[in-house]
Amino acid sequence: MKIKFLATTGIIAALYIAVTMLVAPFGFTEIQFRLSEMFNHLVAFNPRYMLGIVIGVFIANLNSPLAPYDLVFGVGQTVITLAIFILICKFVKNTLLRLVINTFLFTCTMFIIAFELNLALELPFLWTWLTCAIGEFAVMAIGVPIMHQLNKRLNFKDLI
Repeated sequence: MKIKFLATTGIIAALYIAVTMLVAPFGFTEIQFRLSEMFNHLVAFNPRYMLGIVIGVFIANLNSPLAPYDLVFGVGQTVITLAIFILICKFVKNTLLRLVINTFLFTCTMFIIAFELNLALELPFLWTWLTCAIGEFAVMAIGVPIMHQLNKRLNFKDLI
């Protein structure tokens, strides 16, 4: 692996962890308003960002009150959703459309987190899916214009 890839992966993981800890009370509940989730949009520019995001999710979830569950379901949801998204990106070349698709994809797959919270805390599945999906959609939707504008300045595709 190249030094640039390792450094960028570490920076993305660290940023994900730091931003998650800033809103920790809202990032580990049935609301799931985790601002760091907007880093998932980086994969729209280059699939190599996936590793940094997954590492960030893993380490951030070590601090979760439901760590054993979050390490399986939270990391699993991220890996599954990003893998599906990377496949979709092979057919969708428009970056803005990719960001929109990623927003809806992550929103839909929040059923995995709702299932986790149902198992761990016996929260009602459908209600929890709705609240998790709303939180995820809000964060990802806010992330679309932010990441789109940042990409114009930073050119994410070539940073890793």
